[in-house]
Amino acid sequence: MRLEMTLQDSLSAGAPRPPGEEAVLLVRLRNGEDAAYAELVSVYGGRLLAVARRFMRSDADAQDALQDAFLQAFKALPRFAGQSALSTWLHRIVVNAALMRLRSRRSRPEESIEEMLPTFLEDGHQTHPSVEWGESSDVLLERREVRELVRTAIDRLPDTYRTVLLLRDIEELDTGETAEILGVTENAVKVRLHRARQALREQLDPCLRRDLRKELV
Repeated sequence: MRLEMTLQDSLSAGAPRPPGEEAVLLVRLRNGEDAAYAELVSVYGGRLLAVARRFMRSDADAQDALQDAFLQAFKALPRFAGQSALSTWLHRIVVNAALMRLRSRRSRPEESIEEMLPTFLEDGHQTHPSVEWGESSDVLLERREVRELVRTAIDRLPDTYRTVLLLRDIEELDTGETAEILGVTENAVKVRLHRARQALREQLDPCLRRDLRKELV
């Protein structure tokens, strides 16, 4: 069961504006129209706040990260070449702003992920083997209760692992991009992602396995 392939859809913040409308808005922004800046915040603010919330632990921190992102975007607009969609460009700025805030707190002790990982017997088998869920992950994630369960499980992960999971499985960055953003090796990204997925599955299994599926109906 490839849960990572369906997480992005379950946590999506919505579709961007049509390219033509984005292009018109970009022209107005470059012309310095005050109304265009207000429209930018109005149109993209909610969706970008949802992105910031995925990374930050509190709504206040997410709001601060979004404010940082908009300030960075306004300053960088003259250098924006338009090679990507405006929404994509803004999205990346928000992700980086959130990560900058997380990095500033790295001096704080972080909870270990070890207790969240599956345990193994001496013969190498899992103590509590994963079992097939009652329904496929894409069907399960259509349910609001399950989406909330996934969000809660992701939020329990230590930041080091949660961030990698978000960048790879939610934001859909590749291993190289993730390694560059985080300033670590690609191998470190792969190890952290594997452990994050293990911990996530370990949290979700008790609620979503076949014999407990009636609890979510």
